[in-house]
Amino acid sequence: MKVVHTIQELRDHLRGQNRVSFVPTMGNLHEGHLALMKLARQHGDPVVASIFVNRLQFGPNEDFDRYPRTLQDDIEKMERQRDVYVLFAPDEREMYPEPQNYRVQPPDDLGGILEGEFRPGFFGGVCTVVLKLLSCVQPRVAVFGKKDYQQLMVVRSMCRQFQLPVDILAHETVRAEDGLALSSRNRYLGAAERAEAPALYAALQAIRDRVRGGAQDAAALEAEAARGLAERGWQVDYVSVRRQRDLQAPTAADMQAGEPLVALGAAKLGATRLIDNLEL
Repeated sequence: MKVVHTIQELRDHLRGQNRVSFVPTMGNLHEGHLALMKLARQHGDPVVASIFVNRLQFGPNEDFDRYPRTLQDDIEKMERQRDVYVLFAPDEREMYPEPQNYRVQPPDDLGGILEGEFRPGFFGGVCTVVLKLLSCVQPRVAVFGKKDYQQLMVVRSMCRQFQLPVDILAHETVRAEDGLALSSRNRYLGAAERAEAPALYAALQAIRDRVRGGAQDAAALEAEAARGLAERGWQVDYVSVRRQRDLQAPTAADMQAGEPLVALGAAKLGATRLIDNLEL
């Protein structure tokens, strides 16, 4: 595996390649990330992965400074798996050699709801760095995980509207045996918090089961799930049932017609904010 730190080195290694597949990450890799790379290998060659902790998507009171940075360990994991040909690991000066005055801002009806409501500026930072990384790598395929469901939809929408020649593939959320979605932020959890953490996924599963059983009042399902988590000590930002196609709230007609839905949740357990989702 080649490890490069500059855009010029990256382009030198990829010159003449037209089947590149790409997995962007912020590092601190776990089995979920490695699964994305394995899927990328099935859809293109060579595979490029990136590791870059993007300041633009962190709010002023978020965890940019303490976000885990484990580059050497990440390199060893990728080398053992042997799916990645080039790792692009730039620093901030390489990605942002001057102030990033041009930004990509998603529309409010997709980027300003759910995560966008509780993390203002987040999706603008995501879109800006993803567009920049896609410009650097110029892949035919890029792979994202469904764990960040709204992010996946925002990126797909951006690529479609800008007519970018890249297919965005989605990989199912990779989970621990107890159901907790794998995340780099899980390492912030203490032992008791880690034992409690699967309750978020369980709340989404309960919504799924109620919908399968014929429940059609989405607001009541959301309130019940949020109340149950709060009673267990969670600080709930949202539990929401939305249409899969556009993340808008389902109408009564949608519920009656069996519109494909997704339940999404975000809540803090102690100081750690966790997100999860489940397609219904």
